[in-house]
Amino acid sequence: MNEILDWILDTVQSVDPIARTLLAGVGILLETSVLIGLVVPGDTVVLVASTAVGGVVEYFALTVTVILGALAGESIGFALGRWFGPHILHSRLGRRIGEHNWHRAQRYLDRRGGPAVFISRFLPVLHSLVPLTVGMSTMRYRRFLSWTVPACVVWAFAYVSAGSLAAGSYRELSRDLHWAGYLFVGVIALFLFGVWGVKKLLMRSEAKHMVAAVEPTDEGPDAAASDPSNLDVGR
Repeated sequence: MNEILDWILDTVQSVDPIARTLLAGVGILLETSVLIGLVVPGDTVVLVASTAVGGVVEYFALTVTVILGALAGESIGFALGRWFGPHILHSRLGRRIGEHNWHRAQRYLDRRGGPAVFISRFLPVLHSLVPLTVGMSTMRYRRFLSWTVPACVVWAFAYVSAGSLAAGSYRELSRDLHWAGYLFVGVIALFLFGVWGVKKLLMRSEAKHMVAAVEPTDEGPDAAASDPSNLDVGR
């Protein structure tokens, strides 16, 4: 296990630090851009890049780049919503996302306002739909930024810290422990499980706000759309 992990980590670390950092920034930009985030695993790119962090300077350079990339992606989603929202909504890809998901994002934003922008950064599907939905609303860009900036900061520090700490600890322990590789895998798995658990808890606690605008007598074909689990489309 240690030999395989050494090869993987050395391969990632062999990439030029500037190129590696920029790649992580572009990855998260695409992940947070409208709809692209449903297929681009930006969180995985950031986590992998963070395993090659070699010091405090690289740590903060990567974190800041990821934050800026996330904000750029969120801003692109906002701008597209403001200028082309209805066209995207009725496009082929927009229809594939599902009308009920678009309505869910709109209800959530109407019900929660700014907090919906912050919390949606940690929720599947909504993290791609909410910026565009905000762009189609009356919310000002300045207010949108005031809520999405802290969310992007928390997200970036969490992922970069997890990857860099796991890799750094492994490199120190691997010299003396032949099973250090399993410890590394366990730490990453524990982090991802924690992320999954937080998303589930947030989805469960926020579900009432997403369905608040649905009439209680709605038991027809749209009833399935009121189930928060139907938000799990793609990533």
